[in-house]
Amino acid sequence: MKHTFELQVRIIKIVLLTLAVLSLIALILADNPKIWIAGLVFGGLIGILNFIQLAKTLERAVTMPLGKAQGYATANYFVRYAIMGVVLFVSLKADYIHTLGTLAGLVSIKFIILVTNLFNDKAYYKRIFARKEEK
Repeated sequence: MKHTFELQVRIIKIVLLTLAVLSLIALILADNPKIWIAGLVFGGLIGILNFIQLAKTLERAVTMPLGKAQGYATANYFVRYAIMGVVLFVSLKADYIHTLGTLAGLVSIKFIILVTNLFNDKAYYKRIFARKEEK
C-alpha cells in the first residue's frame, strides 16, 4: 500500500505542475484567463479526487471476494463517471468556468498517467527496437 501511496503522490505532483503550466499559458494567451484558470483548477481537482477514489476502490476491492469486488468496483466506476458528468454540466452552465478548461483539467491526470508509464520502462523499448539478428 505504501508503493501505491507514493505513486499517487508523484502523479498528483506532476498533475499540479502541469495545471500550473497550463494556467500560465492561459494567462498569456487567453482573452479572459480567469475563466480558463477556474476551469483548469475545477477540472484538475475533481480529476485528482477521482484518481484518489479509484486508488481507494482498487485497494479495497483486492481484499474482497471476487463477486463482491466486481460489484463494488463497478458501482464506484459509475459514481466516478457520474461525478465527471455533473462537473461538466456545472461548467457548461456556469459563466465563470470555461468548459474546455474543465475538460483539460479532468483529462490531464489521465494524460499524465499515460505519459509517465509509457516512457518508464527503457528495457521495453530496447526489446521493441532490437534487431532480429541480435536475438
